[in-house]
Amino acid sequence: MLIHQYRRPALKQQGFTLIELMVVVAILAILIGVVMPNVMKNPEKARVTAAKAQIKIIQSQMEAYQMDNFKYPTTDEGIKALVEKPSGAKNWSGYLKRQPVDPWGNKYKYINPGTRGGDIDIYSLGIDGEPGNDDVGNWTAKE
Repeated sequence: MLIHQYRRPALKQQGFTLIELMVVVAILAILIGVVMPNVMKNPEKARVTAAKAQIKIIQSQMEAYQMDNFKYPTTDEGIKALVEKPSGAKNWSGYLKRQPVDPWGNKYKYINPGTRGGDIDIYSLGIDGEPGNDDVGNWTAKE
């Protein structure tokens, strides 16, 4: 009986050299150093963009309310008038399911100066929750 021994051909070991690994790590470090500062700025920019989009939606629902009732809600009725029927509304059709909050977790502000056919203000006080340069409103939502 013949016994054949099967021998596998010797495989050439493949891998990365230490220099190759160091080059890859250096490239990754450079990319992280360049990209991370830009990525860290974008979340706030995204929140501002989201606030502008929400303000446009609120404004369009305010305009629908105005068309149904021939006036905007008063400042006291506020944005809540789009969620719950105020006592002064003749026609009301549930414009929003819930009172919206801005990307920073605060309720949007609403002012109706009461001037005939006047503009209304819908705005967020921004990240700090205080009036200032970071406010986002329907006057900036068009930008």
